[in-house]
Amino acid sequence: MKRFTCLLIVLFGGVISMYSQSISVQGTVLDENNVPLLGVNVLVKNESRGTTTDFDGNFTIENVNVGDVLQFSYIGFLPKEITVSSNQTLNIVLQTDSESLDEVVVIGYGTQQKKEITGAVSVVDSKTIEDLNPVRVEQALQGRVAGVNITSTSGSPGSASTISIRGISTNGDSRPLILVDGAVIEDLSVINPNDIESISVLKDATAGIYGVRAANGVILITTKGGKKNTDLRVELDTYTGIQETSRKLPVLNATEYAVIINEAFAAGGDNPPFNDFSVLGEGTDYQDEIFREAFVSDVNVSVYGGGEKSTYSAGAGYLDQDGIVGGSKSNFERITGRGSFNYDILDNLKLSTTAIYTHSNRGTLPENSLGSVLFNAINMAPTIPVFDANGEFSLAEGLGNEVINPVAQVANTFNNTQVDKITGTAGLAYEFFDHFKAEARYQFNYSEVRGIGFFPEAFYGSGKVFNISEGRNVVNERTDFFRDYTFDAFLSYTNSFNDVHNVTALLGTSVFKSTGDFYEFTGFNIQGNSFENASIANASGVVDTYLNLSNRVFDSRLLSYFARLQYNYDQKYLISAVIRRDGSSNFGPKNKFGYFPSASAGWVMSEEKFFENNIVNFFKIRTSFGILGNDRIGAFGYTSLLDGEGTYVFDNELFFGVAAGRLSNPELQWEEQTAFDIGIDARLFGSKLDLTVDYFQRRTDELLLMPQVSGILGVGAPGAGAPIVNAGSVENKGWEFSFTYKQLVTDDFDFNVSYNLTTLENEVLSVANENGFVPGGFFAVGQGEAPSRMEAGQPIGYFYGLKTDGIFQNASDIASAATQSNANVGDLRYVDQNGDGLINSDDRVNIGDPIPDLTMGLNIGLNYKNFDFIAYAFASVGNDMVRAYDRNEIRTNKTSFVLDRWTGPGTTDIYPRVNIGPNSNNQFSDFYVEDASYVRLQNVQVGYSLNNATTDQLGIRKLRFYVSVNNAFTLTEYTGYDPSASTGDPIGGGIDQGFYPVPRVYSAGLNFKF
Repeated sequence: MKRFTCLLIVLFGGVISMYSQSISVQGTVLDENNVPLLGVNVLVKNESRGTTTDFDGNFTIENVNVGDVLQFSYIGFLPKEITVSSNQTLNIVLQTDSESLDEVVVIGYGTQQKKEITGAVSVVDSKTIEDLNPVRVEQALQGRVAGVNITSTSGSPGSASTISIRGISTNGDSRPLILVDGAVIEDLSVINPNDIESISVLKDATAGIYGVRAANGVILITTKGGKKNTDLRVELDTYTGIQETSRKLPVLNATEYAVIINEAFAAGGDNPPFNDFSVLGEGTDYQDEIFREAFVSDVNVSVYGGGEKSTYSAGAGYLDQDGIVGGSKSNFERITGRGSFNYDILDNLKLSTTAIYTHSNRGTLPENSLGSVLFNAINMAPTIPVFDANGEFSLAEGLGNEVINPVAQVANTFNNTQVDKITGTAGLAYEFFDHFKAEARYQFNYSEVRGIGFFPEAFYGSGKVFNISEGRNVVNERTDFFRDYTFDAFLSYTNSFNDVHNVTALLGTSVFKSTGDFYEFTGFNIQGNSFENASIANASGVVDTYLNLSNRVFDSRLLSYFARLQYNYDQKYLISAVIRRDGSSNFGPKNKFGYFPSASAGWVMSEEKFFENNIVNFFKIRTSFGILGNDRIGAFGYTSLLDGEGTYVFDNELFFGVAAGRLSNPELQWEEQTAFDIGIDARLFGSKLDLTVDYFQRRTDELLLMPQVSGILGVGAPGAGAPIVNAGSVENKGWEFSFTYKQLVTDDFDFNVSYNLTTLENEVLSVANENGFVPGGFFAVGQGEAPSRMEAGQPIGYFYGLKTDGIFQNASDIASAATQSNANVGDLRYVDQNGDGLINSDDRVNIGDPIPDLTMGLNIGLNYKNFDFIAYAFASVGNDMVRAYDRNEIRTNKTSFVLDRWTGPGTTDIYPRVNIGPNSNNQFSDFYVEDASYVRLQNVQVGYSLNNATTDQLGIRKLRFYVSVNNAFTLTEYTGYDPSASTGDPIGGGIDQGFYPVPRVYSAGLNFKF
């Protein structure tokens, strides 16, 4: 027994001596891109001993025992633990924690740790943008940020999208303020998405630090920059894809068309025009003739690095995208160049510069309007071939004055716009007296927009509005110059007292000036009737569009002063207050300046001693309230200008000159928006689940409207108009909910899921003009009443028309109903809303709302070994759209729903009869309003990355291949091309006259880093 005991003592003693052996451990700490990390904390777990990494990411720690655990931690990265097993050299790779509470988030005029933010701020990082491969920046926000809704104005290459943050708060310009590296950008098409490092969206009153331009929210874009003490790094991102239309409308073929037309003629008492259906067959589907598969390619190269005192980055990109309608006729080509350089002139004096150059060339076709290409493709008769017997384009006879052969229309369309833009910033930051920092920034934009349109001699059919007679071909050239600059200067003070009182104060001023010059000339009779010869120099009878008009130029200016105080007690109790004084040249002397205060507060409850919870790791309550101004109206509305057109007679000779334009309103003042937000941020289950919930309410008063005024004041003259007045209010309120869950299942498999939901209730509170409403939009030829309105008690831009109540099935139905013009069996029956026994315009009511009740985004990511998978989906629920792409002429083609028409009593109670006789079925009613709710799988992508061993052998950092499908499918009951489309107009935006659908894109690409 004693021998056994001695043996155990010897064995355990050996083990203990082995583990108590002191060794030296050294190594290197890198990020995912193999960039060394400076200042990483390396600690021995449960002890106070440790070290930090040097400039090259290297560390050495002495007197470590085998079995000790080393902890590696660094702001913005996930912590890591390594057990020491021997005298070894460690290579540690830390993973970025994009959702870290210590993540630094870009806010107004500075940055702040995410943990300390008291406002509603959402962030999209470069990884998300890289996954989506968006052509435009807006596409990276859709479905990723709660409260942000993106609607496409068109699916054509280079077309813009409309961004709405927390609803539509004005009947005017509702665009958010967008800044790229501090410089104001109005058009996001000039930004290459691959150049973006992060996007911050400011959604509540804390955006007020940017003043009057921030009333509709703020989007802050930061481009990629270099890192200090980093060797030259090169990244290549490229993809190539094929585009196709995501939908075609089910129009009638030639045989079906002939049956319907014959039936309509017979019902009207006329002889049917088609005698033999058997020879017609399928006929021509003009959608097949204009839709095509189109090519898209994108290549981007970036380099970055840095020395001990400097960082640099540069990038270049080229995008080439043909259109699914018209091919090269609707092409978009973009070349971008970007550079940044930061230099520490002294330890306390730093220089920062950025520059972005963009050249784009875009061809366009007529879109979403009466007579557009898709409008004509739907309405063109399928019995008419593309070409006649002589090989010429067939004429569209008998189809109304607006419908023409769309293939001929594409061939005769020459419309091109070229944009050259340069954006630059330069800033100096000087730190002094330990806690003070003075900064000055200069930002500028300069752009030239050159457009040319050529309209050759063409004959499309008798009486067509698009016919251009011989010798009267037209060329139009326009050149616009835009210049703006912003100068910001501010002083900040940052200090901590007793390690618990943390104060940051900011005091600054901002000057903004924007100017523009417009030139446009129209010429006639281009020799040869060809685009190659089309120029003003080769034209005769040249007209200067802006001759004698004062609106050829504009000059808009802002002068602002602002202050902000941020305080937190022990990172537990948080408060921020902002006051800004803005002066705008858009308002007269009485109302030029306005004061806009805001405040926000937060309580990190999880920092309290009483808050001990194994489930909830972090919990913060925050709220904000403030007033923001809006001056996005035309300049000089407070005074009269000679920008109207006048005709004068001198000595019996007619002269063209100028006259008073829009009536002035000296009392014109700011729109004021009152914004309230309350929300929570939480992390649960070991910080695997990140949760955010917000309730918001925004009320805009003093809306800028145009009232009805008497015609004797001259408002109907060319260039004249009613004055702009402050006379309305609108409110948006709703909830935002978002969560992200991340789970590391095994060393080889992890996944993440994020979901966001936004509810929105929009209501106009008042419209103080004579009618009590503001009309807008266009539905159809011959319908003088606008289909959309802004009216108190209703959502802005709601649809205003007749409500249907089925179909008249027999004569007794007609006899028992209110009197309806030209009513017959088989026609739509309208509801007599006012009970006066007569159907007329007084019976119109709310029949639809283009604003969604809620929007949702779902994003899924999976990683298994070297494979990765992502899927992004977006849903919009409760938005309606007007089906206005049917010309409703006697012989125009129809969509296939007409096959379910009324043909006798009891056959249907939905679709009316066909008839060439007089009827009221074409009046604007809910028959033409459809539920445009949809769910869209926006992106599906599968990628494969070479493993680290292979990349090390090749001497590169990363090589990833992927295939993806954008706009994979859309689930909707809407029968038009695209339920996500809109003109973007607050009043009249949801009316579909043949929206160019967003294409489906199949692509393959690679990400290469070395």
